[in-house]
Amino acid sequence: MYRRPFLAGALASLALCAAPTAGAQSYPAKPLRFVVPFAAGGPADVVAREVATRLGQQLGQTIVVENMGGGHGVPAMNAVGRAAPDGYTLLMAASGNVTIQPLTMRSSAEAMKRLVPVGMVSSSPHVLVVTTKIPVTSVQELIDYARQHPGKVNFGSAGTGGVAHLGMELFKALSRTQIEHIPYKGTSQVMVDLASGEVQALFSSMPSLKALIDKGSIRALGLTAPSKASDTASLPLISATLPGMEYTTWYGLYAPTGTPRPVIDKLNAELRKTLTDPALVARMREQSVDLIASTPAELDARTKQDTEKWGRLIKEENLKID
Repeated sequence: MYRRPFLAGALASLALCAAPTAGAQSYPAKPLRFVVPFAAGGPADVVAREVATRLGQQLGQTIVVENMGGGHGVPAMNAVGRAAPDGYTLLMAASGNVTIQPLTMRSSAEAMKRLVPVGMVSSSPHVLVVTTKIPVTSVQELIDYARQHPGKVNFGSAGTGGVAHLGMELFKALSRTQIEHIPYKGTSQVMVDLASGEVQALFSSMPSLKALIDKGSIRALGLTAPSKASDTASLPLISATLPGMEYTTWYGLYAPTGTPRPVIDKLNAELRKTLTDPALVARMREQSVDLIASTPAELDARTKQDTEKWGRLIKEENLKID
């Protein structure tokens, strides 16, 4: 007489165990959402929309891109971290959001705890550019010029605590120059002041620089890492002149903590297929972006590696980043 209850209990347990797998097999059953912690039109937005379109085709569902700029990315991180962990709300984060901000902001560190990696999306070197208002045509000439004009060479950036800011601080430390950081609230105003000579130099990604480089208003000196993209591949590596001056800015896809592993695995598998599509690779290289496919574990390792790198710089140079 005990068999039936035992059998019913066993079947119920089996059903519970099978539920996540069944859900993963039917995933995705509705449109997905990519939350981007930047305003529309910037490099992150461009990459997110291109990848979302192709990945949506791969998954058989529409992916809606939602821009949620401001707050150092914390509002966007919180929006995803507090969403249902079902694979339908994902964060397209920039490296600075998940490596630098958590080092300097408690709210960002707490938000990061509610996210898990899905996979890398892209990686791009920063380009070091200078205004044509100064007589500098190479990295060494910029170092020499900065040493000859201590405290009078200003590097702009899209904001304090971003990768461009920390890149400038790394350049300053390695070159032993006295240069100043001028933070802005975005890239567009920096570009205006760089072209006019109000600021003398900037680290940024090629898509935001190309128009002014082509126009001759600013001059590209070198890259912070190798690139296969057509607009950057011919530029010299800054590290050839300044050893140790190496970093990239990258984007990665994250999901809420608690998202079922089969869903993460399916997302990662389809993302990897998307990022190796020859047409998408060629299109993004036209915009100086290298697509990078990875496992969740590889993205986690990259996040930790860059967090350690920037954390060491902040500590060694006693940087105050608010």
